[in-house]
Amino acid sequence: MNDPTTPEVDTAAAMGILTTFLVIGAIFTVIGIVIMWKVYAKAGQPGWASIIPIYNLYVLVKIAGRPGWWTVLLLIPFVNIIVLAIVSIDVAKSFGKDAVFGVVGLWLFAIIGYAILAFGGAQYRGPAALGGQQAAY
Repeated sequence: MNDPTTPEVDTAAAMGILTTFLVIGAIFTVIGIVIMWKVYAKAGQPGWASIIPIYNLYVLVKIAGRPGWWTVLLLIPFVNIIVLAIVSIDVAKSFGKDAVFGVVGLWLFAIIGYAILAFGGAQYRGPAALGGQQAAY
C-alpha cells in the first residue's frame, strides 16, 4: 500500500547516483596515491609506504624531521589537527617551500599542495625539523 507520508524511491536513480559517487571517489583515491607516491619517492622513501595506513604517517613525520612517536599524536582526535599543521609546515620547508605553503598548500588544500611538490620543481632538502640534516631512520 502507498503511504502518502513515505516518499517513493527510484532505486535505479539511487544506484546511479551511488555509482557516480563511487567512481569519483575511486578517481580521487588513485590520484591521491599517485601524488603521495611521488612525494615519498622524491624524499628518498619507498613510494609504496604512502599506501600503508599508519605507516604512511610515520614516514611522513620522518620526512618532516619529527620523531617517529609523533605518529601517535596524529591518531589522537583534535590533537592531530595541530600536529598535522606543524608536520605540513615542516614538510614544506623540507622541500624548500615556506610556512605559508605548508599551511595553505599542504594542510588546507592537501591534494593541490602535494601535487605541486610531486610534479613541480621542488627538491627534497632533508628533514626541516632537524635543520636539513639527514636523519637515521
